[in-house]
Amino acid sequence: MSVISFENPPIIKSFASIAGQKESKGPLKGLFDVTLNDDLAGKESFEKAESEMVKTVVNLAFQKADFMATDIDYLIGGDLLNQCSASTFGVRDLKVPFLGIYGACSTMAQGIVLSSVLATSSYAKNVACFASSHFCAAEKQFRYPLEYGGQRAKTCQWTVTGAGSLVVSTFGNGVKIKSASVGKICDLGITDSNNMGAAMAPSATRTLVDFFNETGKDPNEYDLIVTGDLAYEGVKLTRELAAQEGVFLGKNYTDCGLIIYDREKQDVHAGGSGCGCSAVVLTSFILPRMLAGVYKKVIFVGTGALMSPTTVLQKESIPGIAHLVELEY
Repeated sequence: MSVISFENPPIIKSFASIAGQKESKGPLKGLFDVTLNDDLAGKESFEKAESEMVKTVVNLAFQKADFMATDIDYLIGGDLLNQCSASTFGVRDLKVPFLGIYGACSTMAQGIVLSSVLATSSYAKNVACFASSHFCAAEKQFRYPLEYGGQRAKTCQWTVTGAGSLVVSTFGNGVKIKSASVGKICDLGITDSNNMGAAMAPSATRTLVDFFNETGKDPNEYDLIVTGDLAYEGVKLTRELAAQEGVFLGKNYTDCGLIIYDREKQDVHAGGSGCGCSAVVLTSFILPRMLAGVYKKVIFVGTGALMSPTTVLQKESIPGIAHLVELEY
């Protein structure tokens, strides 16, 4: 892995978040820009509701930056649905050059990495990115119809209904994107689709360990190191695996899947997951805290389980990926 250090760091000019009903009852209650009154968002299906979330949050990020769609050079985004359909139909009317991406739960971090590289090139000045997920739509695709009422394993995670978007620019004030790292696929043979934290932990470990080894930096230099979304099981494993390689993650390390829900009061089992989880936590909680001076240096690592319903039926293992973004204000 090679760390991309930006000589002239791009800045996060604006950001926006939208979340569902369950998320609005958790620890981040009141922090979202928009909260859904119902998880259908006034649409006929959960899939259309997710596209509506994308449309809302992307346009809101543009407005906060005082931009029109015509001011955006490129738009990058993705979701969990087949062919990233929530993203496509959410932004199809914007007429902005669009790159649809898939990184599972790492999609937001992947989008920020790509946005930063484009914004610091000679081909763009303003690049927007986003990620979304919807519990009901994801359950239909990856597990069972909601009407089935199947029991969930304790290691299962709850897909967040929500979306986050931000605008990366080469000018203005805001949180700086100091560096970025594109992760490598890691696969230790985990086949339990009900324990994605275990499947993703090796990739999170690899990306974090390689970053600290290559830069010579210490984890304690940062106010916050956050992965997303490993939840309870994955965080434990990441701590153990990183320690085995000499990188010790302290109290400043947590996970977006643990931040967005209260595991004791909300029935989410191991915690949150989904493309929308880290996107929502970043845009509603982490970035506002950075602007308020609570956090000055943050490492944001998006982690994804690169599986599909087809690969599960073929009894394939679950590869993981993790992309890192270093933020500073």
